[in-house]
Amino acid sequence: MSTETASSSAAVAVSALTEEEMTLTVKWSGKEYTVRVCGDDTVAELKRRICEVTNVLPKRQKLLYPKVGSKFADDSLLLSQIPLKASVKMTMMGTVEDDIIVDPVESPEVIDDFELGQDEAVDIKDKEVNKQKLRRRIEQFKIEVRNPCRQGKKLLVLDIDYTLFDHRSTAENPLQLMRPYLHEFLSAVYAEYDIMIWSATSMKWVELKMGELGVLNNSNYKITALLDHMAMITVQSDTRGVFDCKPLGLIWAKFPEFYSAKNTIMFDDLRRNFVMNPQNGLTIKPFRKAHANRSTDQELVKLTQYLLAIAELDDISILDHKHWESYHEDSVKRRRHA
Repeated sequence: MSTETASSSAAVAVSALTEEEMTLTVKWSGKEYTVRVCGDDTVAELKRRICEVTNVLPKRQKLLYPKVGSKFADDSLLLSQIPLKASVKMTMMGTVEDDIIVDPVESPEVIDDFELGQDEAVDIKDKEVNKQKLRRRIEQFKIEVRNPCRQGKKLLVLDIDYTLFDHRSTAENPLQLMRPYLHEFLSAVYAEYDIMIWSATSMKWVELKMGELGVLNNSNYKITALLDHMAMITVQSDTRGVFDCKPLGLIWAKFPEFYSAKNTIMFDDLRRNFVMNPQNGLTIKPFRKAHANRSTDQELVKLTQYLLAIAELDDISILDHKHWESYHEDSVKRRRHA
């Protein structure tokens, strides 16, 4: 493939509809697309929106704009800090591959996880700018239902990388990198929970990995829906800067008759992903070095017991999921005493 055909360019005309909202008209491959962003969105969000309409992955995009220099290389920069004018065009250079798979191995590993102080976490969750971002994401992102939601069931939302699968280790067969007892875990909790998978990678990668692990066509349980990085929003904290997170409010807004803060729990190895709904997140022990830890990892066995134990509660958001390991033991003791 020649350089000319491997590289595509898109001219983006920017017009300010309001002080905050902007419409980007994206020209790509002879077609025009409309992308809506706001001044409080980041460069990363702009790239995400461009990716949605062009399939050029954010990491493969190079945005060029007069007198801006390298600002578009900083994904955390707010668009309001970039002097965009309606009369000036932006150019996006990028390579598009129709069947590209986003493999997280190509991306830098996030190991500097952090826990925000309670006041700061509440501030992020309640900040109006973040609520606006969530509302826009609700309008923009469509959740494809693979299997019907079930009345009366709670909701379990699962991350993939280091939660269900060791994506950094190598193996001839992906099943060797699957977390032990995964299918037993999903089969057992499916009795009480609908199950959604939410990964910070692309939908193609989610479908590929979950398909290889036999999660999408298992006769013992059903996956309600898959979500990817396009469903995430970018937030900013005073102490930790800008980062992406997974707002469960997106799911609750799409399925209000089934799910809410009272009946939803999310597993992720990065606690930052819970910042918009800290009462619903459980930080799972990361599953790394699968070859060394496969024979000893019991995390999903213990979490099965926890999920089934709390399933009888009307409101699981009142629990402190940090202490999930002691909950099952305490509940057993209470039942014995009773």
